[in-house]
Amino acid sequence: MPPLQFLQLRRLFLRKLSSFSSSSSSSSSSSSIFSYSSHFSHFHPTTFIPRNSTTATITSAIASSLFLFHPHISLSNHFSSSSESGTPSQQGPDQIALSLSSELKKDPESDPLSITQRLNLSFSHIVPTPSLVHAALCLSPEAGRIVLGFNEWLISNPNFDHTDETLSFFVDYFGRRKDFKATHDVIVSRKGVAGPITLASAIDRLVRAGRPTHAVSFFERMERDYGLKRDKESLRLVVEKLCENGYASYAEKMVKNLANEFFPDEFICDMLIKGWCVDGKLEEARRLAGEMYGGGFEIGTAAYNAILDCVCKLCREKDPFRLHSEAEKVLMDMDLYGVPRNVETFNVLITNLCKIRKTEDALQLFYKMGEWGCYPNANTFLVLTNSLYQAARVGEGDEMIDRMKSAGFGDAIDKKAYYGFLRILCGIERIDHALSVFGKMKEDGCEPGVKTYDLLMTKLCAHNRVDKTNALFNEAVSRGVEVTSKAYQVDPRYMKKPMAVKTEKKRETLPEKMARKRRRLKQIRLSFVKKPKKMMRRTF
Repeated sequence: MPPLQFLQLRRLFLRKLSSFSSSSSSSSSSSSIFSYSSHFSHFHPTTFIPRNSTTATITSAIASSLFLFHPHISLSNHFSSSSESGTPSQQGPDQIALSLSSELKKDPESDPLSITQRLNLSFSHIVPTPSLVHAALCLSPEAGRIVLGFNEWLISNPNFDHTDETLSFFVDYFGRRKDFKATHDVIVSRKGVAGPITLASAIDRLVRAGRPTHAVSFFERMERDYGLKRDKESLRLVVEKLCENGYASYAEKMVKNLANEFFPDEFICDMLIKGWCVDGKLEEARRLAGEMYGGGFEIGTAAYNAILDCVCKLCREKDPFRLHSEAEKVLMDMDLYGVPRNVETFNVLITNLCKIRKTEDALQLFYKMGEWGCYPNANTFLVLTNSLYQAARVGEGDEMIDRMKSAGFGDAIDKKAYYGFLRILCGIERIDHALSVFGKMKEDGCEPGVKTYDLLMTKLCAHNRVDKTNALFNEAVSRGVEVTSKAYQVDPRYMKKPMAVKTEKKRETLPEKMARKRRRLKQIRLSFVKKPKKMMRRTF
């Protein structure tokens, strides 16, 4: 590593002295420290000393003088990048992640040292953990390719060994930025470490970025370039990711080309049908199902659920009144081929019925699930609760929540679910019931966040309930939620209308009364006068 500039060394030494003076208890020690710091006061901050042998000489002189004044100070301790929060060893994991993030987000032009050198200087005796690496990357979305230097520092750190999980963190990071060249460099740097988790992250990011061709080529060359095992499990993963995002044509072509090497099974067949359904191409899905039946394959419940969902979506878009009849045809096909219904089959029907506001039909289907040996899951209860609240049947919605808890799915009602309930109730102007659901949310141990408080305060202000808004704001501050005070708009329907001031009729005086009568008599007199007709010419 090249020698440090004098200004950086001076800053680091002064940090050490300041931390030492705060921990020292004797007055003689503190006086010697202040005298030592004044010893360097003749150096001007704008002085620049190039990095050469002179720098090393001055550095050694400073170090020797430091030992002369304080022989018990150890120079083996490393310095933190933040003087306020202490050394990295004294910080918590969250503070260390913030310090790492600040180093990664720092402008590389502002410091002559590379990111690897700066991390070696400031965090040399920090033992990186997977959680610390993940937190630092999540806090640095705008760092860009500087994160490659962070990866190099981790590789050179003797206290850290890359695993499949930690490597996937970097693949996800660069995949979010669609920087797949950097993703390639990261996987190649630890070729023998990459495994199924890294493969799943790489394929997922490529497909979500709209690059299905690159995902297929990645699978073809991953064993040669990255050392990843190319087997049937990895093929299933690639097919699943492609089909979930609607790239069934690429997946089907890939499966047919590799049929001699990896013979497709029932899972791959179901995923291909699902892929065509996600893409909205029902005829292609039925064509593929017919080919599979002709080839001796059996189509499972998952494929039929995907076909049923596709049929319901197309009916909702084109003709909602045909949804019942078209769904019945799919269910009859399932019965004909002996494919059993499961809870997902009912969830598909209930969800689509709720989306076209057929809440009563969805409830009737919910009560008939037991006849087919199926029992509702958490998703069933949440969809029905949302639909009941949307239909302003708030009492039945509360009963559905209680029923969900008694069925053992209380853990599924988390902060996100409660926020969805509150949004619906505020949208239908049931603010009082929203506040009661908000109280249940806190009773169940769900900590409301900034979005929840902001939603309720916005609606309360729209209803001109300022006192309750202030109470909610104070409650959020006391809970440590970082809400910001801002101006909210009051709905004109709920604004207090000014009372019309009734003015008493002034009594008319005698002169005013006589003048009014004269005007009226004149009008009556003139009304008997014959008016000349318009456009009539006089005859001469």
